[in-house]
Amino acid sequence: MSGTESTAMPDSPGPIPGAHAEGSPASRPAALPWGRLVYWSVRRELWEHRWCYIVPLIVAAVFLVGFAIGAARFPLPLLQDFLRTGAMPHVKVVGARLLEAPFDGASLTLMFTYLVVAVIYCLSALHSERSDRSILFWKSLPVSDTTTVVAKALFPVVLLPLITFVITVLTHGVMLMLGSAVLLARGVHVGALWAQIPLPPMWVALLYHLVTVHALYWAPIYGLLLLVSAWARRAAFLWAVLPVAAVLILEKLIFNTSVFARLLLSQLNGGEAAVPYRPGGAMTMQVPTLANLGAFLVSPGLWIGLAVFAAFLAGAVWLRRRQGPI
Repeated sequence: MSGTESTAMPDSPGPIPGAHAEGSPASRPAALPWGRLVYWSVRRELWEHRWCYIVPLIVAAVFLVGFAIGAARFPLPLLQDFLRTGAMPHVKVVGARLLEAPFDGASLTLMFTYLVVAVIYCLSALHSERSDRSILFWKSLPVSDTTTVVAKALFPVVLLPLITFVITVLTHGVMLMLGSAVLLARGVHVGALWAQIPLPPMWVALLYHLVTVHALYWAPIYGLLLLVSAWARRAAFLWAVLPVAAVLILEKLIFNTSVFARLLLSQLNGGEAAVPYRPGGAMTMQVPTLANLGAFLVSPGLWIGLAVFAAFLAGAVWLRRRQGPI
């Protein structure tokens, strides 16, 4: 070995440009905004539960078939009296209500379908992922339990009302086209029919009713169902219904009162501000006014219900964080 050679270990090379130590902030992927995580979680719910919009579409299709058969069998002389320009006022009123009745029936049928779909979805939303053990996969993703529960809560409160509204509007449009085709085939002018069916006001009233009653006023119901879904190991529907039935029965037997029943019924109905029906006991909804909207926004039942809804969601988040597969 020559005297000019050194036996010392060479210095460690300097850091490679662009390289960072494992676990350093620069090496971690950028976290997605919470709103974007909620958005994609809602998209995932829609992708996983396609039946939530397929079922209303099937119901709408069945209703359209029945409407087409009923329109073809409608008595032609009676229809001509209703649509005649010089008809008596009371005849015009009765005729207008008869012509609007199928459209109101379609709205009520699809609203009922929405409630049934929402209840079934909420009871299975957190229970099914535990029963099929898919919760192990979803918890491995960088999505918190809070984000998941909020996305599942937005599904019946936001997404299902919009789906119901869109399907109802499309159903009304198809019904109007079918009715016009039947009238043309029977030699009746369709202009009067179009004038008798106030579809835009009906759609405004429908959207208002869906948002106020079936979304916001029913929110604590959805929250309770999600809480039961996160807790129950089996028979989630019974665990959701039996406690409510027990409170109703015990209150009646012990105190001979129905306070809880009235509170529950008021929450389900939404109150007069949320349900502006036409006078006379008719089920036809009318266009809301600013007075209706103001009374709805200041109603105690709305804000108490939303507070209960938030408490139920917090409980569902707590349970999902601690519950494992069934």
